[in-house]
Amino acid sequence: MLQPLMTTAAAQALPPDATVAAEAAPATSSFVRERHLGPARVVEGRRLSTPSAALRIVFAVCVYAVLAPIVLAALLLCLPWRSARIKIGNLTGHVTGGLALWLTGSSFHLRGAEHLDPRRPAIYVGNHSSILDIVLGIWFAPVGTVAVAKKEIVFYPFFGQYYWLAGHVRIDRKSPRRALTSLRELAALVKKRRLSVFIWPEGTRSPDGRMRSFKRGAFHLALETRLPIVPIAIAGAHKAWPPKAVRLTRTNVEITCLPPIDTSAWTPQTLTRHVREIEEQIAAALPPEQRPLPAA
Repeated sequence: MLQPLMTTAAAQALPPDATVAAEAAPATSSFVRERHLGPARVVEGRRLSTPSAALRIVFAVCVYAVLAPIVLAALLLCLPWRSARIKIGNLTGHVTGGLALWLTGSSFHLRGAEHLDPRRPAIYVGNHSSILDIVLGIWFAPVGTVAVAKKEIVFYPFFGQYYWLAGHVRIDRKSPRRALTSLRELAALVKKRRLSVFIWPEGTRSPDGRMRSFKRGAFHLALETRLPIVPIAIAGAHKAWPPKAVRLTRTNVEITCLPPIDTSAWTPQTLTRHVREIEEQIAAALPPEQRPLPAA
């Protein structure tokens, strides 16, 4: 079975009474355990009034108009240093991602934020049911996190070009050979610069909110880097922005970051079992309507 990441050797080195005290104390007391954005709770299904939506958009445009030239100049100045551009993108994303989520009028609650530790590189994997998931990742990803997305993201107006300039990774899903090459290059970058990685292992958004089987790319990356994996369950985002919908709907989105999983003992032979167990962990943290349907 998978086990949360533990520092066994460090625990053994402590005196017995110190070990007990360490176990009783919070694991990461310097980090908040929960974060919240937007109203405390909303009545699901309601849409923002036209005046409210207009005021929010005007405010956001003003903020982006001030930030965009500054961020663009910083990214261009750091063009030779990819890891610096990634961190600039992360810092900016905490503001711009949060602002974009606020615009929706929905409520966003993040639990387990202590597992998003910027001092400990990790691979973050989560279910993917809405385009809002990308914005959520931008909002809460720790500084020093590189994202992985399909290569077509570069064609998204403004966002795609910013994504590329900020040094994130694009994968050609139609070519397994090119995808593998990109993952190997990513593994080398992550190990050299001590970066974290954010991947949506389903590969594409679920059309109905239900989690689908995970592709193996993120987990092969774990074999290459031996980074711990932090499973993330996102519930309700598919209601806020349903597929092919133009207007957003107010809802309550719950994000749960689960304890990190140690991958140091993983082997190619046991990979399928590990992937299945992580799928089960994430599914268990989702509401019933988002869990995978039982196999026929």
